[in-house]
Amino acid sequence: MNFGGIFDVDNKQRQLKELQQKSTSNDFWDNRENAQNILQKISLLESSINNYKAISKLYKDAAELVELLTIENDESLLPELTTMVTELKRKLDKMELQAMLSDEDDPKNAIMTIHPGAGGTESQDWAEMLMRMYLRWIERSGMESKIINLISGDEAGIKDVSIEVKGLYAYGYLKAEAGIHRLVRISPFDANHRRHTSFASVFVYPEIDENIEVDINPDDLRIDTYRASGAGGQHVNKTDSAIRITHIPTGIVVQCQNERSQFKNKASAMKILRARLYQLKKEELEKEKSEIEKNKKDISWGNQIRSYVFQPYTMVKDHRTKHEETNIQAVMDGDIDEFLRQYLLWNINKE
Repeated sequence: MNFGGIFDVDNKQRQLKELQQKSTSNDFWDNRENAQNILQKISLLESSINNYKAISKLYKDAAELVELLTIENDESLLPELTTMVTELKRKLDKMELQAMLSDEDDPKNAIMTIHPGAGGTESQDWAEMLMRMYLRWIERSGMESKIINLISGDEAGIKDVSIEVKGLYAYGYLKAEAGIHRLVRISPFDANHRRHTSFASVFVYPEIDENIEVDINPDDLRIDTYRASGAGGQHVNKTDSAIRITHIPTGIVVQCQNERSQFKNKASAMKILRARLYQLKKEELEKEKSEIEKNKKDISWGNQIRSYVFQPYTMVKDHRTKHEETNIQAVMDGDIDEFLRQYLLWNINKE
């Protein structure tokens, strides 16, 4: 089987060579924005070509093993062959996903925020469960995560979290998760062991490179400092290191308190604000609401994009794609790739 035609490798290698030659010119950094774009394209092409080489090698090794198994009729080789085929399918599925990520922002890092809905401790615990699920997925995917802001719940769970996700196509993958997530379970906080329904909202924004201009007038900002709450030690609780920034024209509010330094918290808050303002600007240019904004509904019944049912049966169902999984523990441990894949297929067909 020749994968070269499928991945258009010859053309990509030509493009890569041309871009690499441009990157060595003496005036390459004279235009910083253009240079950053070229470097990003080089990274994407290198990743695609390396994936092609890995898949080709794995396919060749598996084919040779099949031939050996046929000649020698040695069934002890079957487990190794099964492992190879499983890995080959996994790599091909990943390439299929990346082929569907064609938006200019898809390759970028992402900023994810999670907020509990009404319901106090129950919803706050659900928000923390979702945070754990995404952190597990990020780790499984070979990406990196950094919690920019975390506000713990009064008794359990979290009141708010912002996570920076670094990795190729982080935004492209995670944009599928923007919306309301619904949980049905027997509450561990209910002495009568009754079933409870909880909600949490997830928003995902592309992280904006420093070279992308987002005009923020300092006069449009209200910056408040306050003492960080929750874990962090005496230093955090005794100094006004936490930052809350309000962008007055849009009403967007961002806050950060995870760092001990007020300066670092402000830098993180501004990063989130720039990402959110960029998204608004992009929507205006496109003259239509993005999926992120379409999903900004009440965190309540009837608006969920996905339901997670723990009792009386176990099932996770995406209400957009109709995809279902019964192994809820695997999903909560970060196995959400099929949900992401089904969303991308659904989104393409919808368009």
